[in-house]
Amino acid sequence: MPARLDRLPWSRFHWLVVLGLGTVWILDGLEVTIVGAIGSRLTEPDSGLGLTTAEVGLAAAIYVAGACTGSLVFGYLTDRFGRKKLFILTLGLYLVATVLTAFSFNPVMFYIFRFFTGAGIGGEYAAINSAIDELIPARRRGLVDLAINGSYWLGTAFGAVLTVFLLNENLFAPEIGWRIAFGLGAVLGLVILLVRRNVPESPRWMFIHGRDEEAEKEVAEIEEGVEKETGTSLDRVPDDKGIEIHQRRSTGFGEIVRVAVTQYPKRFVLGLSLFIGQAFLYNAVFFTYSLVLTKLLGVPDDVAPWALVPIAIGNFLGPFLLGHLFDTVGRRFMITLSYVGSGVLLVGTAIMFDAGLLDAFWLTACWMVVFFFASAGASAAYLTVSEIFPMETRAMAIAFFYAVGTGIGGIIGPILFGKLIEGGIHDVVIGYYIGAGLMIAAGLVELFLGVDAEGKSLEEIASPLSAQTPAQKPAAKA
Repeated sequence: MPARLDRLPWSRFHWLVVLGLGTVWILDGLEVTIVGAIGSRLTEPDSGLGLTTAEVGLAAAIYVAGACTGSLVFGYLTDRFGRKKLFILTLGLYLVATVLTAFSFNPVMFYIFRFFTGAGIGGEYAAINSAIDELIPARRRGLVDLAINGSYWLGTAFGAVLTVFLLNENLFAPEIGWRIAFGLGAVLGLVILLVRRNVPESPRWMFIHGRDEEAEKEVAEIEEGVEKETGTSLDRVPDDKGIEIHQRRSTGFGEIVRVAVTQYPKRFVLGLSLFIGQAFLYNAVFFTYSLVLTKLLGVPDDVAPWALVPIAIGNFLGPFLLGHLFDTVGRRFMITLSYVGSGVLLVGTAIMFDAGLLDAFWLTACWMVVFFFASAGASAAYLTVSEIFPMETRAMAIAFFYAVGTGIGGIIGPILFGKLIEGGIHDVVIGYYIGAGLMIAAGLVELFLGVDAEGKSLEEIASPLSAQTPAQKPAAKA
C-alpha cells in the first residue's frame, strides 16, 4: 500500500491535501503577527482590555504554552485515533478560541482564549505534518513539506499589512480594530475547514490499526481518480514491495518514548538539535526585531511593522525556491547548508551592526538574506522529524520536538533578547552570536547524524513498529 501511494503522479488529489492541510501554517503566522503588532494597542485604556506591557508579554507566553501543550496532547491522540479526526478537531478548537478572543473584555478571558488558540495550532502541527507525509509521494515529500511550512510567512506578511489598516483609528475605533483582526483569522480557518472535510484519513494509519478494508477501498478510489484525470493506467506494484505487519489498535506512550530514546538515539539528538537551533533564532531574533528598530534605530512605531513584510518574503522564498533541492541534491547536504549558511550570514550581520554600518534599511535587507536560508532549514526540521521515526510514533515525534523547541525558543530567547535590547546594540550583537552558534552547531549535527531520506518510502526510512520479522507469522500485507 505505501508503494501504491508513492508511485502516484501529481494530481488534483494531492492539491486537495496541500490546500486542505497545509494552510494551517498561514493561520499560525497570522496569529503570531497580529498579537505582536497589536500589542501596543492592547495597552491603551480605550482598547477594551488595558493590558500592561508585561501582561502583553504574558499573553504571548501563554499562547506558546498552549501550543506546546496542544502539540503533545493532540499529537498522542493523533497517533491513537487517526489523522483526520484530529485535524478536524484541532482546527475546530482554533476557530472557537480565536472567535472568543475577539470578544475578550478582561485580561483573564484574553489569557484563557489565547491558551486554547495556541493549543489548537500546536495540535494542528502534529496531525497535519503526519498526514501530509503519509499522503504525498516520496519523490515530492521534501518540496511539498518545505513549501507548506514556508507558507507560515504568507500569514506573517498578511498579518503585518492587515494590522496596519485595522489599527488606523481613522478607519476603526481603538476597541474594534484588534477584534476584527482575530475575527478575520477565524474566517480564513472556516474556509480551510470546508476544504479539509474532503481530505481522507491516512491509509497507512488505517491499515496498521485494523481498518485494512477501508484503507484498501480508499487507495483504490484515489488510484481510480488519478487514472481518470491522467487518462492512463497506473503501473502494477510488485508483490515484493509489500510489508508484513501485525495490526494493532493503539501504541502506548511508554513504547513511543522507548522507541525514540533507545531505538533511534542519534535521530533523537538530531531532532532536538535542529528544533532548538531554529526555535531560538526565530523566537529570539525575529519576534524582537520591531523593538530593535524602534528602541535602537529610532524607527517610528507606525513604520516598524512594515519591516516585517520584506523579512517574511525572504522567509517564504527560501523553502519555496530551495525545496526541490532537498529531494534532488539531498537532505543532509541541504539542511547542513541552510543551518550553517544562515549562521555564518548572521555572524556577518552582527559584525556590521556592531560596527555601525547598518541602518534600519540595510539591517532589514541582511535579515532577508539570513532568513532565506534559515527558513529553509527550519522547515526541513519539521520534515526531518516527521519522516525519521516509525509511523506509529510519527505524530508524537513531531509534537515532542515542536514542544521542546518552541518551549525553549519561545521562553528563553525573548526573555534574553529583551534584556539585551536594554543594554544597547553591542549587547544585542552578543545575542546574535548565540543564535548563530546554535544554528551552526545544529548544522554540524545534521552533517554527521543526518538521514538520507530523499526519494525513499517512509517505511524504508523507519520500519513500522508493527512490521513482522521473518520468524513471525504474517498478519496482513500493506
